[in-house]
Amino acid sequence: MDLPHPLLLTPLLEAWLREDWGRGDLAGARFDEPAEGRFVLKEAGVIAGLPLMAPLFALIDPRVVFTPDVPEGTACTAPTVVGQIQGPASAILMGERLALNLLQRLSGVATLTRRYTERLAGTKTRLADTRKTTPGLRVLEKYAVRVGGGVNHRLGLDDAAMIKDNHIAAAGSIKAAVERVRAHAPFLAPIEVETETLAQVEEALACGVQVIMLDNMPLEMMRAAVARIAGRAIVEASGGITLDTLAAVAATGVDYISTSATITRAPWLDIGLDFKG
Repeated sequence: MDLPHPLLLTPLLEAWLREDWGRGDLAGARFDEPAEGRFVLKEAGVIAGLPLMAPLFALIDPRVVFTPDVPEGTACTAPTVVGQIQGPASAILMGERLALNLLQRLSGVATLTRRYTERLAGTKTRLADTRKTTPGLRVLEKYAVRVGGGVNHRLGLDDAAMIKDNHIAAAGSIKAAVERVRAHAPFLAPIEVETETLAQVEEALACGVQVIMLDNMPLEMMRAAVARIAGRAIVEASGGITLDTLAAVAATGVDYISTSATITRAPWLDIGLDFKG
């Protein structure tokens, strides 16, 4: 559950701070006295984003000290104090909105992901995310998926070669698409093919690809596909899978279920920052 390396994370935090600050904080900058505050979770959920707080506030003022009160990934009831902060009031106020935005967004993703992964308990199937992420937030939203118990699919187009329906349509067949991609991809890069029929599954198997996606297949077809693949490729199920259908899809024997819902449908968790009077 490690955060992105500072070389990647710090420029993001700096850009988001600049977006919020504009030409300066017209209100908060006037309050330079020492302050103490508590981050309070106001509804039940899985907390995510606490390790971001120290590097975020360090960019504003190194005198600010953030102390988490619960481990990252804890399922908390409400109200729960999840962290405390001390430092100049002006610095805390300048970072308050970004800090809460990140905590609320990432905790929402982690909370919904945890609900999904709990439905897969006792099965071999793992829950994966997709590239349907908020522009600029991908690395952190995918981090929150890991906090919630899921695993990451591709972080970007350069992680693996994924041949989808439009690639197949452009090339004319799965075989032609795989041959074109394989001729130019690094030999260590895995190739995944999206399939919608058992005939396509057979064609992908004949190409020797590493991963076969079963896209929007009925359960009976999924079971037949898993039986035909028989361990010769990793099997991923995707498309229209909900909390209510997760267990049934996992029962077909697929290795992974991928869904965008844990990110695209995650509500923000209600978290506030309250100064001690």
